[in-house]
Amino acid sequence: MAVNRVKRAFRYRFYPSDVQAAELLRTFGCVRKVYNLALAARTEAWARQERVNYHATSAMLTAWKKTEELAFLNEVSSVPLQQTLRHLQNAFTHFFAKRAKYPRFKSRKRSRKSAEYTTSGFRIRNGRLTLAKMTDPLDIVWSRPLPAGAKPSTVTVSQDAAGRWFVSILCEDPGIEPLPATDAAVGIDVGLNHLLTLSTGEKIANPRHERRDRARLAKAQRELSRKAKGSANRDKARRRVARIHARIADRRRDLLHQLTTRLVRENQTLVIEDLTVTNMVKNRPLARAIADAGWREFRSMLEYKAAWYAREVITVDRFFPSTRLCSGCGSVRERMPLSVRIWTCGNCGMAHDRDVNAANNLLAAGLAVSVCGAGVRPQRSSPGGQSAMKQKTPRREP
Repeated sequence: MAVNRVKRAFRYRFYPSDVQAAELLRTFGCVRKVYNLALAARTEAWARQERVNYHATSAMLTAWKKTEELAFLNEVSSVPLQQTLRHLQNAFTHFFAKRAKYPRFKSRKRSRKSAEYTTSGFRIRNGRLTLAKMTDPLDIVWSRPLPAGAKPSTVTVSQDAAGRWFVSILCEDPGIEPLPATDAAVGIDVGLNHLLTLSTGEKIANPRHERRDRARLAKAQRELSRKAKGSANRDKARRRVARIHARIADRRRDLLHQLTTRLVRENQTLVIEDLTVTNMVKNRPLARAIADAGWREFRSMLEYKAAWYAREVITVDRFFPSTRLCSGCGSVRERMPLSVRIWTCGNCGMAHDRDVNAANNLLAAGLAVSVCGAGVRPQRSSPGGQSAMKQKTPRREP
């Protein structure tokens, strides 16, 4: 039987020399410049009702390198420059398929600093990674080994706002295989008082990562606001703020990885609610707490890990009244303010914990979708998960 290998990115921190850092920063700038030039060219062509594809922009890149104004593009490896044109092509593909908005120009301050190298742009020998245009290998902290016999297809180098350098190595991981099937299923209700409430009755506390560093973050932001714009001191203060944000994000990501891995390993079917976090964070009193909970990141991790291990994630319509529905008799309460955490059904007299009841209702609705394919509300055609959906895991080819 042919086995579908899962490609997985292994991310490591590294410490470049001054020469390597200068070369990488130059590469980041050239990648951003080429992306913006190609986007401008394609936008102008779009206004003329013409389409420009990757091959056309690749020819443009060759021409740009021959001009005096853009001759500096020859100083860096051509591989990341070609890759950024491919990324732009993918962005337009998603736009034309109505999966994304129109591509935006990259900003020197706000956009992610990164460059992607394919196999012709890097070399790995004796556990040491060397990029094109560099003589010395990168000083990488190998926090975990790559899979035995791994043959990386791409290497992405990036620098975050806190000034930390990372390298992400994409390769096949033979260690990821479907887990043994189980009958276990769980409904998962996300919240703020508790990060997760499971249909089993288990509640997972919300650590509120941002609140732990709120005072330190506020102080660093006040200091940043006092610095003169464009000064070296302002740049130092900005990095202090970024380091606090990075520490908060690292803690949040680590916890979500632990929770999603555990849930996927223990359950065959996982049912969640299709929440529109983008709209929910517009609620000013709750925006900070919702953003800190990381619901969108939780769902993303749950879905790709379920695909890895042959599990099933079912998303239930966001308009399904999981909180107001009595899991005992099925009657629906008209209103349910956020302050009500425990309530009693007026029809059957059953007492409910708000979150556990919601998790139980999600599980029941998800299982109904899984068994008969029926939605939990009348089906809608509008995009963004307006109907009960079932995520199918890819089958292994014979």
